[in-house]
Amino acid sequence: MSRKTLKINGYTSEQIKALIKSENKYTIGIRLYAIYQVSLGQSLRKLETLYHTSFKQIGNWVHRFEKEGIEGLKDKQRSGRNARLQEGQREEIRSVLINNRPQEFGYNTATWNGPILIDFIKSKYGIEIYNRYTIF
Repeated sequence: MSRKTLKINGYTSEQIKALIKSENKYTIGIRLYAIYQVSLGQSLRKLETLYHTSFKQIGNWVHRFEKEGIEGLKDKQRSGRNARLQEGQREEIRSVLINNRPQEFGYNTATWNGPILIDFIKSKYGIEIYNRYTIF
C-alpha cells in the first residue's frame, strides 16, 4: 500500500517559486541554508539538485559568504542596456494597454500581443523594438 502524496492547494509550483523570488529575505535564507549544508559536509553535486542551481553557483555563494558574510548572499545590482523608452512613454503605453483596444489604433484585432505592441511603439515613438523571434 503506497502512501498518499501531500498536495498543495491554492498555489501552483510557479506561484510558490515567484513568492520565494519576490522577497530578498527568502532568497538569502535559502542560500544560507545551502551554505549550512555545505558546512555539514554535503557535496555541492548533491545540493545542486535540491536547490535547482549549479554546483558552481552554490560554491560561489559559499565563497561570497566567507568573504562578505550575509551581504555576500544578496543579489548585486546588475547593469543593463539603457531603456529605449523614457519613463513617461512607458507609463503612456501602460495606460494604452489597460484602457484601449488595438482596434482603436487601426489594428485588426481586439487583443494586444507582442508584434502589435512593437508596431504601435514604432509608429507612435519612432523606436524600433525587436524581440528575439523577429531578428532572424
